[in-house]
Amino acid sequence: MAGYFEPADGGGAAIALDEAEISILRSLAVQLLELIGPGTEPAAGGAHPETPPGEGAVGSTDDELAGIEAVSWPPFSDGPSEPPSDPVLARFFPDAYGPGPAARPDEGAEPGSDEEARRKRDRAASAEFRRYTENDLRARKREDGLAVVRALDSLTPGERGAVLTLRPEECKQWLGALNDLRLAIGTRLEVTEDDDELYSLPDSDARKPLVMAYLWLGGLQETLVETMMP
Repeated sequence: MAGYFEPADGGGAAIALDEAEISILRSLAVQLLELIGPGTEPAAGGAHPETPPGEGAVGSTDDELAGIEAVSWPPFSDGPSEPPSDPVLARFFPDAYGPGPAARPDEGAEPGSDEEARRKRDRAASAEFRRYTENDLRARKREDGLAVVRALDSLTPGERGAVLTLRPEECKQWLGALNDLRLAIGTRLEVTEDDDELYSLPDSDARKPLVMAYLWLGGLQETLVETMMP
């Protein structure tokens, strides 16, 4: 194992991580948790997954994780009815109806037209769907992110790092968190499908640390999927 997942004995997956890799993954996962938070916007004081990996940690690890785990939603409360304004959260929680967050803004529809009526129906249906689903989606993403942080905190890296072994159910949570992290960073970087520029950025480019994290997360995600295939 060299920084990527391999099948583990008895099912699941395993990966060898050095101290720097553990720190980077944990920092990104914590930033993701702070971004998701409850409500429609990032938690107060929460970082966005655009801070260079390894930066932005404040206070002790125990206090930090306790503060994140304490975030919750009031029981039986409705979720928001409007989409988030943050671009990453808009990708995480898009409207269920309509063109989606990546679409170009529509031109104004003519008053009284069928197009205006369709847009109104889409907005109303999306708002209703969001009220009953977004809190659950946020909670699931938070559990995935917390699973990553807890697993990394369980490691005691030595001179050669540590080997993390995941059970099959943990693999699913890690896969969800890795997908969210990569989507978050890709959104911040405004990555497109044909963005070959990412592979040739000079070291002086301020985006280089995030790009390296984005590409590494893609490798982690791909190899974890491979270990989960029958």
